[in-house]
Amino acid sequence: MSRFVIITAVRDFESRVRQAIAGVLPGDLQTLPPEAVLLVPDALLQQVAGGQPDVLIFGPGVRPEDAMALASIFDIQYPEISLVLAAATTPDLMLGAMRAGIRDVISAEIDLSELQALLQRACTAAERRRRNSGQQSEMSEVRGRVIAVMSPKGGVGKTTVATNLAIGLGKIDPMSVVLLDLDLQFGDVATGLMLEPEHSITEAVHGAAAQDSMVLKAFLTVHSAGIYALCAPRSPAESDYITAEHVTHLINQLATQFRYVVVDTAPGLGEHCLATLELATDGVWICGMDVPSVRGLHKCFSVLSELQLLPQNRHTVLNFADRKAGLTVRDVEVTLGVPVDVVVPRSRNLPFSTNRGIPVLQGTTKDAAYRGLQKLVDRFDPALMAEAQRKAHRRAVIA
Repeated sequence: MSRFVIITAVRDFESRVRQAIAGVLPGDLQTLPPEAVLLVPDALLQQVAGGQPDVLIFGPGVRPEDAMALASIFDIQYPEISLVLAAATTPDLMLGAMRAGIRDVISAEIDLSELQALLQRACTAAERRRRNSGQQSEMSEVRGRVIAVMSPKGGVGKTTVATNLAIGLGKIDPMSVVLLDLDLQFGDVATGLMLEPEHSITEAVHGAAAQDSMVLKAFLTVHSAGIYALCAPRSPAESDYITAEHVTHLINQLATQFRYVVVDTAPGLGEHCLATLELATDGVWICGMDVPSVRGLHKCFSVLSELQLLPQNRHTVLNFADRKAGLTVRDVEVTLGVPVDVVVPRSRNLPFSTNRGIPVLQGTTKDAAYRGLQKLVDRFDPALMAEAQRKAHRRAVIA
């Protein structure tokens, strides 16, 4: 049974939380005074009747600085408890809250239905973390999905798709998505997300981070949309010090910590790419609407099929789709030998969003490219997966 604890002295907010729980979510709600935020986690939990809660809410009346200080300790000592902060949101507050391990930052006036959905997700996350907390081995029984975004050729928008996919998954499950840039020489994830990372994959695969998954999390860069990123090395020369074994170990670490691991690979089939495919649960294959790109992907499928390295789940994306390109979706499918699952039409908004460092799915302009990218995200949404599988290989069309 889920249990909720809220730290607040604002009765209106407490009443709103009780309404969200009543008749919808199993469990009871216990309220603690604002001064409880100054306690250490063990002392605070001693005041909670009925055992450890699933969700701890820092409500109005609690200083965000105090909440984040306590949350950072909870995140280490009790990572299975989902933490929620009610406060006026600012970009700096969001980043600080995510670094402290707070799952969601909400407004005190949040709509009741939104609050119910948020608390349900928090309970689900707490249950999943609790199941995993007793497993000490690197290869956890319950692992996140490893999604390899791939193309044999460059220039087909692979990084654009990868960044938008990560942003979209972050809306489904905030703070449970990590985007790994494995284009080790010329990766552009940091540019595509307008990030200035303090650390890169180079530091993550050496030293303490390689030994402890909790330490590794400190080397990730937080994005304001609710995802983490591990960016490419600062210099192409650093790629020489990252082996396929490093990549395998790193992905295994991330898969035990995150629900979704989105990997933006380098073009081609290098050793790092093949190491990723050995662990990938899903392959997102990007193809441009030109003959060299289509034939290149066909050859790629053939080689990987012989090597038995094709991931179990396939998602074929036709990017830059254009009715005037001289090819049809049917032409592409015949050459590839597989159906096209998602079509992303050519759009002025895509290059504009890339230059701004704000992915399309993070923006407000909802054109045909936005809808195509959202369709790809929906294929990974548990709430929509059953329907998506029924429609998995219906003929895609260019808008």
